[in-house]
Order: sequence, then structure tokens, then C-alpha cells
Amino acid sequence: MNSILLLEQAFNGLQFGLMLFLLAAGLTLVFGIMDMINLAHGSLYMVGAYLIAAITAATGSYWWGLAGGVLGAGVFGAVLELSILRHFYQRDHLSQVLGTFAILLMCNEGVRLIWGAQPVPLNTPDMLAGPVEVLPGFFYSSFSLFIIGVGLLVALLMYVLITRTRLGMQVRAGAANREMAMAMGVNVSALFTAIFALGAALCGVAGGMLGPVLAVQVGMGESILIVAFVVIVIGGIGSIRGAFLGALLVGVIDTAGRTFMPLLFSRLMSPEAAANAAPAVASILIYLLMATVLFFKPRGLFPTHG
Repeated sequence: MNSILLLEQAFNGLQFGLMLFLLAAGLTLVFGIMDMINLAHGSLYMVGAYLIAAITAATGSYWWGLAGGVLGAGVFGAVLELSILRHFYQRDHLSQVLGTFAILLMCNEGVRLIWGAQPVPLNTPDMLAGPVEVLPGFFYSSFSLFIIGVGLLVALLMYVLITRTRLGMQVRAGAANREMAMAMGVNVSALFTAIFALGAALCGVAGGMLGPVLAVQVGMGESILIVAFVVIVIGGIGSIRGAFLGALLVGVIDTAGRTFMPLLFSRLMSPEAAANAAPAVASILIYLLMATVLFFKPRGLFPTHG
């Protein structure tokens, strides 16, 4: 183990954490303000990635694909909220889970019908294809640095939106006390649609960033949705600050566990046993983190005051 490996894993954890933040930010607002459990949130990430891949293939430009895919994901989210999801706001959580799970399945089948069952290629842009020397002797992928930059920029814009705009004031009021915000004249229907469209657009950004790194395939949003729920539970439901810090914690711990657990176990047991045990232990670290946080702070690290 050397400093280069530690630095590389720190960058990897930061990259993964920021992408989790893009997914968790919309999810925590939908859950915290609308009191809506949306299992179809990962499908927005999948649809965004597919739209970006399709537009990129049609235009030959990743940048046009990214812009069109993010816009398309936002529009898809708004249409989904206006047509179906708003009918679930007054239902119990079991109805919301069943309804949004049905939407998840329909999105998977719709994507399979349009694009097929095989993964769709989405390549990194040529200008970001090579490594960059960040420090003397330390090279890192330029596209990964781009992902980190986009994640930090979106986090900053979200901070400005939530803390410095009228929409942000309404969002904070709704997260803290939804009934009082409604009594004060907030247009709840328009606010809910705007929040859902924003969350869908952020999912599209995450799809465009992770699509070239991971596979653009049917069901790609389901596994990462579980991690996004872990993030918002750790950070505090309805809290953007909690989602950001929770995402960074989960990203760094998950990345470090998958890298260093095999090295640790290889010193304690045979190579065969280490190969079996280390990945299993690494995969549960974030859930141990969630359990620990909930034991000491049942409402998360930064709960809203509602």
C-alpha cells in the first residue's frame, strides 16, 4: 500500500459519492416533502442514460446527448408526476411502494422493447479519453475528473437553489412543515412537479456521467437505488446537506472497503478464503454504517425540523 493507491481510492470514493448525491438529492426531496416512497426513481436514471446514449449515437456528439438526455429525463419525470404519481400522494406507503414498483417494471420493459435487451454503448468523449497527471507521478482519468467537477458544480448549484431562491425557500418550508407551507399559500401542486422534474434531471446527469463507466442496460437503476436510499437515511430524509455528506461517506467507505478489505483478509487467511470473505464483508460496510448512524441518531445526521 502506498500514497498513490490511497490518493487514487480517495478520488474514486469522491467520484462515486458525488454521483450518489445526484441520485439521492431528488429522492430525499420527494420523500421528505411529498412523503412519497418512489421505487421508480432508479428508472429515471436508467431512462436518462438510455436517452443520452441514443442521442449521442444519432448526433455523434456526447455533449448533445448529455444535454438532450438530461432535458428528456426531466420532462419524463414531470409527465410521470402529472399523470400517475400525484394520485399516490394521499395513499399509504404500501400503495406507493406497490404503485412505483409497477412503474419500475413497466419502465424496464419499455426500455427493453425500444432498445433491446443488450447493453447500449455510450463512450466517453474523445477530449476526455486520456489520463491527466494530477500530481507528480499520479495519473487519473480525465473523464473521472470531469465527473467529480460536474458533481461539485451541481452540489453548489443545489446549495444556491435551496438557500438563495424563492423556490428553495418553499422547498425548505415544505421539508420542515408541509402543512404549514400549504397554509401559507405555497402552490403545492406546482412545487411537487418542479421537485420531481428536478430530481429526474439530476438522475439524467448521473446517467450521463456513469453510463460510459458502467453499462447502459435494462435494470441498471435498481441496484444503485438501494444505495441511494441508504444515503438519504444516513443523511436525514428531506435534507440536501445530509444527502451530500451521506453520499460522500457512503462513496468513500464503499470504495475503500472494496479495495482494502481483500488486502487485509489476504494477510489473515488463505487466498481462497480471502477471495470469498473480503467481497462479502466489503459489501455490507455501508449498511453497518447506516445501522450505526440510526442507533445514535434515528432521524439521520442532518434531519429536517418537521
